[in-house]
Amino acid sequence: MRADRLVAVLLLLQSRRQITAAEVAIELEVSERTARRDLEALSAAGIPVYSQAGRGGGWKLIGGARTDLSGLSAAEARTLFLVAGPAAPATPELKGALRKLVQALPEPFRAEAESAASSIVVDPDRWGATARAHHPLHLESLQEATIRGRQVRLGYTARDGAPSIRRVHPLGLVTKARIWYLIAGTDAGQRTFRVDRVTSVELSDQPAERPVDFDLQRAWEEIAATIDELRSPERVEAIATPEVVEVLRWMFERQVAVGPPGPDGRLPVSISGQRSELIANQLAGFGVGVEVIAPEQARQCLARIGGELSVLYRAP
Repeated sequence: MRADRLVAVLLLLQSRRQITAAEVAIELEVSERTARRDLEALSAAGIPVYSQAGRGGGWKLIGGARTDLSGLSAAEARTLFLVAGPAAPATPELKGALRKLVQALPEPFRAEAESAASSIVVDPDRWGATARAHHPLHLESLQEATIRGRQVRLGYTARDGAPSIRRVHPLGLVTKARIWYLIAGTDAGQRTFRVDRVTSVELSDQPAERPVDFDLQRAWEEIAATIDELRSPERVEAIATPEVVEVLRWMFERQVAVGPPGPDGRLPVSISGQRSELIANQLAGFGVGVEVIAPEQARQCLARIGGELSVLYRAP
């Protein structure tokens, strides 16, 4: 999330009782999907923003809360930099603006704000269905430990239900698809923990050991790539029209790779997923806009779907 958009969204929320993602998109000249992700990122990072679904719904600041960007409180400064600090994608000009904002903060807040800037990554991409929004019980304690650089005695329940208690060195936090993850050093090496499976957090006075060359954004990209490979072992190769390619990017996000256009203007696409037949089912609605090349089972799946539809909708 870009720093200038963060400030703009906050000002829009402050100036209006309620605003929709569509209205934010128009005001900031971004897509509605980008506007919705920005609003969700603000909420996930702890800014008092909430959404109300249904007709007449939209986004509001809880209690009409206001954030004076020229005189942030310690908590507000931390939240701002958690969402839009140097760990987030930003141009040099935007990072320069953030540095000026740091200089405007009261001296006691500066170190914590700068630490927060490299302590969190907001990953806007999805993994399948988006999880329900919730606030993990121990998130604030882990944020504090990460920003302060303190070791933690961590209680944790593994995916198979096995409980454990271990001492970890917090390196950073990531939120993706409304799920929070802690990246930490352990006696067994770097590990990733789902924050909603953390059962207890006990901060230590001992400093956390942080590799000198550790980069949270790069570390998360490597972790996410590994998880993507495990979640998406099969791949479908196809050729698509430019109009369809844009929709495929929206549908499959990082699971789709697009090559350069061919002589006929169509582009090669490679889509990964759990099963090639499931990918074929999703592509069937594009008709001749997508031509699947491989694997053969995906082509057979589409041929079967086409045959069934031709029978069902055959003219009398």
